[in-house]
Amino acid sequence: MKAVLYDRPESFSVTELKMPKVGKKQVLIKVALCGVCGTDVHIHKGEFISQFPLTPGHEFVGEVIEVGEEVTGIEVGSRVAVDNTILCGHCYYCKRNQPLYCENFYSLGCTGPGGFAEYVVAKFDKVFPIDGLTYEQAVMVEPISCAVHGLDKIDVQPGDSALLFGAGPTGIVLAQLLKHSGVSNLVVAAPAGPKLELVKKILDVEVVELSRTDHQKHVVEVQQRYPRGFDIVIDATGVPSVLQGSVQFAKFGAKIVVYGVCDESDRIELSPYAIFHKELKIIGSFAQTHCFDRAVEYLQRGIVNVDDFVTHRFSLNEFEQALNQVAHGKDHIKVVVDPTLV
Repeated sequence: MKAVLYDRPESFSVTELKMPKVGKKQVLIKVALCGVCGTDVHIHKGEFISQFPLTPGHEFVGEVIEVGEEVTGIEVGSRVAVDNTILCGHCYYCKRNQPLYCENFYSLGCTGPGGFAEYVVAKFDKVFPIDGLTYEQAVMVEPISCAVHGLDKIDVQPGDSALLFGAGPTGIVLAQLLKHSGVSNLVVAAPAGPKLELVKKILDVEVVELSRTDHQKHVVEVQQRYPRGFDIVIDATGVPSVLQGSVQFAKFGAKIVVYGVCDESDRIELSPYAIFHKELKIIGSFAQTHCFDRAVEYLQRGIVNVDDFVTHRFSLNEFEQALNQVAHGKDHIKVVVDPTLV
């Protein structure tokens, strides 16, 4: 089969690999689409939790073409999304019912073979039918599940106000979930472009256009509109300067949420006194476990709308272009790799 294969960070090829073999409790999936996200850019650099050699791709959907002899509930021909997280169940954190912190955390596309390939093997209990959804919709299940986990961590209280920086795919999804979870007023701040236009189209929220050259412009605008600040301030950009500036928009007792993925080497400066005096809560939201069922249902019930997300589609041979589009390109919302393209 054809797949992207990294031998080390920043060094990959599109090559022929052996077809993966299906274990007793596994299924073989023919990949229909695999999303490309900012995390893949970090993995390209050897960051996040990446391990090499590696076939990346953690947001994939496709059709089951073979099932192991002990598989139940999943049949050949099923169209599915795959939860890429695999947990050991026996380490210190798993025994404490904190599976996301599993000391042996294994992740398809991050530490094990993922979806930038024609075929992937997955455990059958990590496979979720996507009845009624297109592949273009279902490729967003993994990002939505990360937003669901983010919502769990934020713990919205009825009537909370929220300021969300960033309008990438997962930011737009999180915005939709916040609107359905008790937030009384949501403001989305992002640069002008198709992502912010999509926010305006699908969400009834206030927006603030971020200036790429004059950050003080949006600071003044937001503070004039909301002098007391917000109960929840979320950085979904992964830009350290945006995260560092978020504290100035926080109410007393507010939550500052680190949702976007910064580089591992990035550093910010925060005032310990401001955190102490305003009793701020700093919350991290990393990936997800056990959120796929809710993500699929949000899509199937139309609570989360991703119909206009996929804007750029590349073949496996064009993986480098796909990665560059996410890292440096403009005018995209969601970039996907389609292994069926020649």
